[in-house]
Amino acid sequence: MKTKKKVLVGMSGGVDSTMTSLLLKEEGYEVEGLYMKLHSKPGYHEIHLARAQKAADFVGIKLHVLDLQESFKKEVFEPFIETYKKGETPNPCALCNRTMKFGEMIKFADSVDADYLATGHYIKTDGKYFYQAEDDTKDQSYFLFYVDKNILPRLLFPLGTKHKSDIKEKAASIKGLESFSSQAESSEICFVETTYTDVLKDYVQVDEVGEVLDTQGNVVGEHKGYMHYTIGKRKGFTVNGAHDPHFVLSINPQKNQIVVGKREELECREVELHNLNMFHDETEFYTTVKLRYRTKAVSCHVKIENDRAYLTLEEGVFGVAVGQAAVFYEGEKLIGGGWIKSV
Repeated sequence: MKTKKKVLVGMSGGVDSTMTSLLLKEEGYEVEGLYMKLHSKPGYHEIHLARAQKAADFVGIKLHVLDLQESFKKEVFEPFIETYKKGETPNPCALCNRTMKFGEMIKFADSVDADYLATGHYIKTDGKYFYQAEDDTKDQSYFLFYVDKNILPRLLFPLGTKHKSDIKEKAASIKGLESFSSQAESSEICFVETTYTDVLKDYVQVDEVGEVLDTQGNVVGEHKGYMHYTIGKRKGFTVNGAHDPHFVLSINPQKNQIVVGKREELECREVELHNLNMFHDETEFYTTVKLRYRTKAVSCHVKIENDRAYLTLEEGVFGVAVGQAAVFYEGEKLIGGGWIKSV
């Protein structure tokens, strides 16, 4: 009969997942690690798997390796490409968290009879809701809004109550883990090394000069290919005779055109969401919403009908992009969200 609770820890070879496994081991859990091969960036896994194995050896736990490259390509990478082709702005991390990190990984946890699944994310949970991390500069709750709520009782996040600086400092003080504390921060999108357009170039035609239009439909300049632009961008295109800054208001992928205008024309007060993931059953409520990761939450009224949410913002938001995530918060509590369908 199993006496200690068993936890599977997602390990990347970084300081956060390494310290997560160590902290859980110190708390008395039976710990095993899992390294997932997701994207197929050349040379990446050789380096990071070696780091993860070094960490597992130090902590004294078994490290499993799960090759999910084909699933990742289908579930995360190809939608990333298709979203840009449609002139929208993807959020592959939120999609990956649902399908891979907290989808395939929970299945693997079941296969090794683990009671819990843990990661090095900076977020908190009480088993019913997610909450923003103690360290608000590292909070990752926005990217976990799409995780299946049914698995929340099985998730552990030891770093949710801690600060990144303290985690690095502790790692630096432990003989054998000093090198982990000085590693460079991982990139926001793991398969993007420089810019997202460098990734796109291998799969689609990115550099195709097109027309810049004003809001009346007049051609006022040119751009270097619509996939270089997201809503709100203000550089990288020409506007003939303009002295004031112009911003991308909309994108027409079929015609390889972008429409630009003044900043005030970016303001948005009505947003429609689809593919919702809610942690409560209310269909009409007031709350706050984040419409991008590094933006403040704004107050809004929400009405849900047929898996669509209709948001009325109490103040204007600039640069809202179709394809991004909209995440609802009540204070620090994350209550759900969805994907921006139209503005």
